[in-house]
Amino acid sequence: MATTLKHDLVYDAPLADVAAMLTDAHFRESVCEYQRVLRATVRVDLGDVTTVTVEQVQHAKGIPSFARKFVGDEIDIVQREEWSSPDSAELHVSIPGKPGDMVGTIRLSESGGRTTETVDVRIKVNIPLVGGKIEGLIADLLRKALEAENTVGRDYLSR
Repeated sequence: MATTLKHDLVYDAPLADVAAMLTDAHFRESVCEYQRVLRATVRVDLGDVTTVTVEQVQHAKGIPSFARKFVGDEIDIVQREEWSSPDSAELHVSIPGKPGDMVGTIRLSESGGRTTETVDVRIKVNIPLVGGKIEGLIADLLRKALEAENTVGRDYLSR
């Protein structure tokens, strides 16, 4: 079984500005800094499909003990977004060497000068007995990360 998460982030800006922000390496670095990740590398590859890759290492502080024994003291996270158009991306998130992943989409839609970013993911952890609990934990962590991205994004777009 898998856990799904659908989350909306709303920006008071046109779609073109939000799309440009989401493919800006400086913005992604600012989000990592805001989240106080230990280390991060951001790469944006432009082409027919714009690929945004964020590799980050987060401290596992605050993670319940049942999950910490699977990830250790630090969590390596690789997030890859493949933007095939300004309003649509495929999302892939993995924790290298760990049994599971997140796969989904990011969609942007504009109405009245406001843009909504909808993140829709399926979280799958292949660990017997505790996989579902870890999926729920990951969903909560992802929701908090998206809220941090939204906070940084609103500030970024107000400049």
